[in-house]
This record gives sequence, C-alpha cells and structure tokens, in this order.
Amino acid sequence: MDPYGLRRVVSPRGALPQRADVLDPTLPLGEDELSIEVEALNVDAASFRQIEGAVGRDPERIAAEVLRIVGARGKLQNPVTGSGGMLIGRVREVGPRHPAAASLRPGDRVATLVSLSLTPLRLDRIRAVRPEIDRVECDGEAILFASGLWARLPADLPETLALAALDVCGAPALAARLVRPGARVLVLGAGKSGLLVAAHARELLAGTGGEVVAADRSEAALAAIRGAGACDRTIALDATDAVAALTAVEAAGGPFDLVVNCASVAGTEMASILAVKDGGTVLFFSMATSFTAAALGAEGVGKDATLLIGNGYVPGHAELTLDLLRRNAKLRALFEERYAR
Repeated sequence: MDPYGLRRVVSPRGALPQRADVLDPTLPLGEDELSIEVEALNVDAASFRQIEGAVGRDPERIAAEVLRIVGARGKLQNPVTGSGGMLIGRVREVGPRHPAAASLRPGDRVATLVSLSLTPLRLDRIRAVRPEIDRVECDGEAILFASGLWARLPADLPETLALAALDVCGAPALAARLVRPGARVLVLGAGKSGLLVAAHARELLAGTGGEVVAADRSEAALAAIRGAGACDRTIALDATDAVAALTAVEAAGGPFDLVVNCASVAGTEMASILAVKDGGTVLFFSMATSFTAAALGAEGVGKDATLLIGNGYVPGHAELTLDLLRRNAKLRALFEERYAR
C-alpha cells in the first residue's frame, strides 16, 4: 500500500507528491490507486491569473504553457504560485485495494477534491481553454491516491455548476467554523470562494445581529454579490493597497471580528490584517497568500490576531457547498451565469 503516492515521486526522492518537483504518471496502476480519464481542469484562480500575466490571454498560449508545465512536472503545479486546481473526468480503473473499490465503477463521473499540484497527470491534448471561467478542457489521464478525496458529480446540478462549486468547497465549510453569533465578517474578494463564504456566513448570522460585508475592487463583482443577497453591505477597495484599504474599512465601521481573504492576487495580506480587530481572526483562503508577509506584517503593525491558512479539506465540505447552491436560488443563478457556460 502507498496511500500518499510516494512511489510516483521522481525528484527529489523522499518528498511527498505536493512538494515534489516531478511525478511519474506513467507507472502501472497501483492496487490502491484510481485512474481517471480527464475531461477538464479547473485551474486555481491565482495560478490562472499568473499564467495569463506571463503569456497573455490568448487561449493557444495558455494551452501551450499548461502543456509545458504538465509535461515537465507530471502534474499541474504552477511553478510561481505553487498551486494547481482540480479536475473532472470518468473513472477508468479502480485498484482492488483502493478505498472506493466497492463504490466506484468504470465510467462513473467524478470530481477530484485534492489539488492538481499533487495529482499525477498526463495530458494528450487540450481541446479548449476558457479564460473567463479558468477552465482547460482536455484529454488525458490522472491518478488519485488512496488518500485522495473525490466527489461523485450530482445528478440534479449542471456539471459546470457543480465543478465550479466543488473547486472551492473548502472555503465556506472552513469559514463556518469561525463565524460566531453577532460577528462582523469581512470577505475580501467576490469571486467563487468569496461568494460562497459570504452567502453561508450570512445564513449562519441571520437573527444574531451580525453582518457580512464583501469587498472587491470590481464594482461589477460587488453589484453581483449584492444582487445574489450574499452579503449585507459591500465596500469598493483594492486589497493590494493596504493603506487605502484601511481607510475604506474604517469608513465602513471596521475593524472586523473575522476577515476571510479570498482574493486571487498577491499582496493582499496587510489589508486583511489591518481590517481585523485585535483578538480577531484572519482566514487566508487565497493561494496567492505569502505566509511570511502575513506573519511578519502582523508583527510589524502590532496586531494581536489569529492568522489561519485555509485547508481545502473539511469533512462534509462538498455536500455543504452543493446544498448551499440548492437552497439559494439567487446564488445558484449567479454561479450559473458566471461559471456554468
């Protein structure tokens, strides 16, 4: 048994797959592994933005860069951001000692809930790149280890909708652990994860006197999150400008008990820290976060706050997120408009 996929690490030897430079996706399937025929990759937003910044928005150039990374590393792990994303596809083969051997069959459609940065991957071709939703449609094969999380695609939701939600399903589940009755919550970034965090936090705070405030530099994103009823108020700010962000937060009655950073760009650590109360909590769910910048920055301004790095796995996170879309018609409509195209 090799539940963490150590035998597929090419270099450096002894590293876990996520930290490895190169994985081998060509080895014969292990008894405790799962093979998936890949149909699409949902690339992490921070990674996609970095690739766009490096090669431009042209889909052919983006496709070439994705093929280059996967060809060189045996996985999709952006060498700059370190992040990957997740995928959907059909089960090709299930090893007899894989934990899902009794429940999955060839042809079943699944989404992986572990990062592409640790998933052995071979790409045969890229059929399309869709920059507007950070998706790469492709053909290839991926390997899921025994420890790898997955979810069966639901029959009652469109595939693209489910994929967009499952891509960030850890965010609302983890934030829910931190929301306290009566709390004032600030969500930085009104993209996929920010929408889900804000909507779920607002549900949890209903009737408690708390509030959810969403912040983004895009007026269109703020209008959309207001229209979905996912927050109580919005603030227009650029979280990469910490001083201006602090002024905006103070004007909005800050600081806040909980700040959840869902921004997809780098350099937003200090805006998050300045926006939280002493004794409060900042949850960094963005893969663009620098632990060094956050830790040293909080020390530098004398901020007594708990800083948490978001773990994409929380037990029950997939169903929590899909159920949130099922019961919130406005939120679902916004997700379908943005991501289910």
